[in-house]
Amino acid sequence: MQHTGGIAIAESSSAADHRKSAAQQNPLETEVSVPIVARESSQLERSLLLACRCARVADELKANDVVVLDLTRITPEFDYFVIASGNSRRQLHAIVEEADRLMATSGSLRRGIEGYDSPAWILQDYGDIILHAFDPKSRELYNLERLWGDAEIVDWRAVLESANA
Repeated sequence: MQHTGGIAIAESSSAADHRKSAAQQNPLETEVSVPIVARESSQLERSLLLACRCARVADELKANDVVVLDLTRITPEFDYFVIASGNSRRQLHAIVEEADRLMATSGSLRRGIEGYDSPAWILQDYGDIILHAFDPKSRELYNLERLWGDAEIVDWRAVLESANA
């Protein structure tokens, strides 16, 4: 059975067998259809609040240009990017470590980390939230805000104020 946009479509066994044998011939080529699934509003609200709290952590640690991007309508992979710039490796470490403590106490354990030993860019993956901590040159080079230009920029301060968080 194939799912397309929430509609289940019966697939003949020969079509399914053909796809399986094609995947076995070349394991790098697979047909995967991942629909953007509507998440429960409570889950989205929790993700938004945690992303905004991560932004506040970065801001309190004197990060520059702290931004939260809403990716909920763009990709099913994650909900929010938190992007911040720091002026030193030590500052980047402080930002990601404090955000990690916040997320852990909120029940969101880190799924992955990249670049911790790099002075340029550290990425922490929490599933629904991705934290990017850059040095200024790398932030300008990768320009995630432009790359994900269809994403809405969240006013994270207003979100926290309205939630009294």
